[in-house]
Amino acid sequence: MTEHELRVSKIQDGTVIDHIPGGQALNVLAILGIDGSGGEEVSVGMNVPSNRLGRKDVVKVEGRELSGEEVDVLSLIAPRATINIIREFSVEEKLRVSRPERVSGILSCPNANCITTKGEPVESTFEVLSDGVRCAYCDTIIREDFAAHISVS
Repeated sequence: MTEHELRVSKIQDGTVIDHIPGGQALNVLAILGIDGSGGEEVSVGMNVPSNRLGRKDVVKVEGRELSGEEVDVLSLIAPRATINIIREFSVEEKLRVSRPERVSGILSCPNANCITTKGEPVESTFEVLSDGVRCAYCDTIIREDFAAHISVS
């Protein structure tokens, strides 16, 4: 190992999220509901050199595999991310995130007048756009800070 390499230990079982745009690792942690209070073992590399992205972030979470809903939201802020499922220190699955056409029950609409925020039994649904998401009920568009609108745990 040269003195210019980053050394982060391998995880035994869990998830490695790679190719996150530089500076977005904290948003990824927010999407996953990780704030440090739950005792999760997490390694974060921020703004590390990347041939593909210039700068990238990497998140390793021990003992956790991501749900489909988490991957869908993750794809909104990191559309070129790769997800590596680790079991017994070995990569068992390697997936590229793909942006879904719609996400349901994941984000909450910020519009106080939207039917999904008025206590009605209506699941939030958003159409995924190239630069954000649009509420299927009131057409409100969210273009940034997706983590602030997460409605699943």
